[in-house]
Amino acid sequence: MKKAMLCAALLAASFPLLAQEVFTLRSPDFTDNALLNKKFAGSTPGNASCTGENISPALSWQAVPDGTKSFALLVFDPEGAKGLGVSHLVAYNISAQQTHFEQGALSAGKGFTGGKNSSGTLSYHGPCPPAGTGPHHYVFTLIASELAADALPQGLTREALLQRLKGHTLGGAGLIGRFGN
Repeated sequence: MKKAMLCAALLAASFPLLAQEVFTLRSPDFTDNALLNKKFAGSTPGNASCTGENISPALSWQAVPDGTKSFALLVFDPEGAKGLGVSHLVAYNISAQQTHFEQGALSAGKGFTGGKNSSGTLSYHGPCPPAGTGPHHYVFTLIASELAADALPQGLTREALLQRLKGHTLGGAGLIGRFGN
């Protein structure tokens, strides 16, 4: 009898660990490591590599780390610029109460403070990989932070934002979309 009670107590004690949710980032517009629809690609007049409509995909997240006061969202292409990488979105000061972005919201600059991406804009700039370079990987990273949702100034680069977030992050969640011309 004591052995059965001990097993039951151990099982009950470990159940909360098994039931904990993981901080995740998802999109109804693509699954992890899937190809992005052409409408999510950049649209820059005069640039033959920008073949899309520059509509940002919808994103949602769940199981936010305790103590989160704001989020930062980055979209980065590590293969871009011949391996030096290209920032497609630097967004931060996102309210901890926010749980998603509708399709197109990141392109419109809604619900966040914009930082400078590689093209110099403060909102989403979709993929524009050169023809013949194969599908690039677009890494969407959501970072939970203990910083207040108004703590950071507009216009930070990806590198400056990451420097400011050091020591203030609580967790991260990611999603990868691929696109090629």
